[in-house]
Amino acid sequence: MSRIATAFAALALMTVGAAPALAAPPCKDAKGKFTKCPEKPKPVVKKAPCKDAKGKFIKCT
Repeated sequence: MSRIATAFAALALMTVGAAPALAAPPCKDAKGKFTKCPEKPKPVVKKAPCKDAKGKFIKCT
């Protein structure tokens, strides 16, 4: 029982220690200096076609 607890504790410590290493790396410029990362563009959302109360397609306004 204590072996399982020790193994679980060791595994928990390894995952906590690896979390910062798995994070996204900071942005660097051409000279290797750290810079602010550019914002990611928002995805383009296509609008669904417009319909009236009867369910027929109409021109969107």
